[in-house]
Amino acid sequence: MQFQWPTMLWTLLAIPLLIALYILAQRRRRRYALRYASLSLVKEALGRGPGWRRHLPPALFLVALTFMLIALARPMSVVTLPNDEGTVILTMDVSGSMRADDLKPTRLDAAKVAARSFIEKQRNGVKIGVVSFSDNAFLVQAPTTDKEAVIASINRLTPQRGTAIGSALLTSLDSLFEDAFTEGSPPSSPNQPTPTPEPSPTPLPKGVYEPAIIVLLTDGESNRGPRPMDVVDRVSARGIRVYTIGVGSVEGTVLRTGGRAMRVRLDEEVLKRVAEATNGAYFNASNETDLRSIYENLTTQIVFRKQETEITALFTGAAVIFSILAGALSLLWFNRLP
Repeated sequence: MQFQWPTMLWTLLAIPLLIALYILAQRRRRRYALRYASLSLVKEALGRGPGWRRHLPPALFLVALTFMLIALARPMSVVTLPNDEGTVILTMDVSGSMRADDLKPTRLDAAKVAARSFIEKQRNGVKIGVVSFSDNAFLVQAPTTDKEAVIASINRLTPQRGTAIGSALLTSLDSLFEDAFTEGSPPSSPNQPTPTPEPSPTPLPKGVYEPAIIVLLTDGESNRGPRPMDVVDRVSARGIRVYTIGVGSVEGTVLRTGGRAMRVRLDEEVLKRVAEATNGAYFNASNETDLRSIYENLTTQIVFRKQETEITALFTGAAVIFSILAGALSLLWFNRLP
């Protein structure tokens, strides 16, 4: 915990001083009571009822005063709060198997409908980017709060060829952090020299996450680029959670295109491992309703983030509660305020 006005914490020295004055007052009260000749008068002067009742209201009042004095220093703490900020990367498979019509009208079209609904429900402060992948991965829309631009980029997606899940994860990470690619990154074009290797970023502590997630949707097995499990540690180290959505079934379906028939299968095991390694979650969508439901549930998982915020109100509220409790008990037991 930190304080904006730490010098105000010196006022807490008043608490032990008040405790000392209270103890002295109690001793003087006892000495004064012993001057009475009658034992019954001594008992009346010392007060009725159990001894602890006499001290509880003042103790509660001192607790309330302690909270008040801490509040004067304007305490700050890292708390998890709902927030209008954050970034979501929608990483969508546009391989040829997304033409399959087990989701109507096709897998890709059903995914577009669910994605558009998801985008429209996001708060205005949430940035959304779009990455498409087939035999390679491309950033088709940089993270932005412009929902119309994001939806337009979704509408432009068309089926391509292979499935490169590893490349999709790297491109999604690169869209969140410009320095995501370090040593071993490919040059931006054949005519440009390989960039000088940069130090890898320091991994975040376990359980600490950036206010950003990757939502990866695919219906097939990775057959291009790096293997997903070879790059997932890089994603996890940056504090990015990956929510994977598998479209279809492990058994797969037969896709007929160009006069040929081929069976496309879902590599559910890899998607589960990617989600687990990044503390995300895996979902399976076997129909259009499942797919829409998954995106709706994701809406509630991205609006919380850890941030440093002032918690003066919490200490002030606690001071008010203890003050009221001290006054109520004093009036109830002794018909007077502490």
